[in-house]
Amino acid sequence: MMTESQVSDELTFDALKLQWPTFSQAILDFMKELGLDGLGLECDHAALRVNTSQGADSLREAFCRQGEIISNNVINGRPILIIALDTPWMLGELTIECIELPYPGDKRYPIEGWEHIELVLPGGATTTETLSEQLLERVPTLTRVLAQETDVKVKMSSPQGEHERLANPTIAFKRENLCIKVHPHGIKTVIASEAK
Repeated sequence: MMTESQVSDELTFDALKLQWPTFSQAILDFMKELGLDGLGLECDHAALRVNTSQGADSLREAFCRQGEIISNNVINGRPILIIALDTPWMLGELTIECIELPYPGDKRYPIEGWEHIELVLPGGATTTETLSEQLLERVPTLTRVLAQETDVKVKMSSPQGEHERLANPTIAFKRENLCIKVHPHGIKTVIASEAK
């Protein structure tokens, strides 16, 4: 992860590669603390935060040399690209097959770079309430976290792209500049639903 003094309009692919080990370890530690590490969940993608369209364009070019864009969708008024990597990146023992590259919206992020990962909790939940129940069945120690009684911020949402047909409720666990999101369907399944 970058410090604020390192933030610039030129977030590069090389800088992201340098950030990856530190980000990976911080995410793995956060997963363990939340009790999500022992569930054997798929990590369907990692996501970036970029403050300029120029920076996003540059990263788009770089990642397209590493894979291909499988989705270019507008969510909450801004383009979000999903890039399937030719060679997955590793997060501990987890395989990251896709990168989410959102173009900037109105919000300016204090730190650009890696921001979150998304984990798939199979079970077909269609609401955040059902997803919460399913998660608590697997990790009862999350009761206080989900009740917002700890320093971990929890946000429940049902984001949807303009062509998506599949409900994919999401629970986001956030602390400082790290975020882990849990949802019932992987990104490739969601993208496939757009084509129906």
